[in-house]
Amino acid sequence: MVDDLIEVRSDEQFDLESLTGWLASQPDLPHGLPTVKQFAGGKANLTYLLEFPGGEELVLRRPPLGPVAESAHDMAREHMVLSRLWQTFEKAPRALAMCEDPAVIGAQFFVMERKPGVVIRDRVPDQFGGGEDPEANRKLSEVVIDTLVELHAVDAVESGLEVLGRPDGFLQRQVDGWWGRWERSRHENNPVADEVGGWLRSNLPASGAPTLLHNDWRLDNMAVSPEDPGLCVAVYDWDMATRGDPLADVGTLMASWYEEAEERSTLAPMPTTAPGWMSRDEALQRYGDLSGRDLSDIDWYVVFGTWKLGVVLQQIHIRWLRGQTQDTRFEPLGEGARALFRLAATRRP
Repeated sequence: MVDDLIEVRSDEQFDLESLTGWLASQPDLPHGLPTVKQFAGGKANLTYLLEFPGGEELVLRRPPLGPVAESAHDMAREHMVLSRLWQTFEKAPRALAMCEDPAVIGAQFFVMERKPGVVIRDRVPDQFGGGEDPEANRKLSEVVIDTLVELHAVDAVESGLEVLGRPDGFLQRQVDGWWGRWERSRHENNPVADEVGGWLRSNLPASGAPTLLHNDWRLDNMAVSPEDPGLCVAVYDWDMATRGDPLADVGTLMASWYEEAEERSTLAPMPTTAPGWMSRDEALQRYGDLSGRDLSDIDWYVVFGTWKLGVVLQQIHIRWLRGQTQDTRFEPLGEGARALFRLAATRRP
């Protein structure tokens, strides 16, 4: 599918006249009353397409409805990253303007250029063989690895992002921070989640040299060319970008890289069991070969990525339970979180 646009969900609309007034105050942005569509796929930040009378297009990003986890959904961080990163990593959209006044549309937001392409989630689209073309499937599994290697090779200083994050102690803060999010979002006892979280805290590996991190690396946060599934044309969702241990990105990706016999969560995974798709071990080997990094402790990162994804789903689900969103897609995510916690336990070495 290309950009999976829908009409704006009823509870996620905003004051279009107010937005238009703000746009008019920005000399370098298109003016006029835009038509608004919503990108359907994301389950956290809300993303909209603005189509202007003159044919220009912008993408608007804002946090989700209701209270959000501390330091999550940081529009200012994402704007800062994307206002600079595009110069050294061309797959990153260029951020154009930031609005810090929540009175305009109900939250802080920023606008950026549109970089369209084919976004792939749990199934390969028909234009790439519908999952039955081993060559296309192989290309998709390779491009998500190769593009991550490319990002991890970007020079933070050259990108103007050397002040991003705090690489020292990164993994410890990550584990502690996600444990705190689990504590704040739980609505029932889950001994498996608690036990895996404890194991992660007790077996923290030593980090290698820091790199820029996307921090939510998945196939559906990328877009590929409509003509070539092996060509990445855009990478989206940079609100958690930072600097730190690059294997954290690898672990996040591998969390959704299911093998045939593994339990799957309600989260739509990548089509990792399609014919021709690399196995998880093959994908890790490819990353190690291309990056030159030591992957001897990679199991810890895969478990952490899987457990963290469970916490992400639980955070989204608790917003639905508390009535902070009416999006019915969030109702089954509680079971999805439980499944990921069980999977994380089975992936421990």
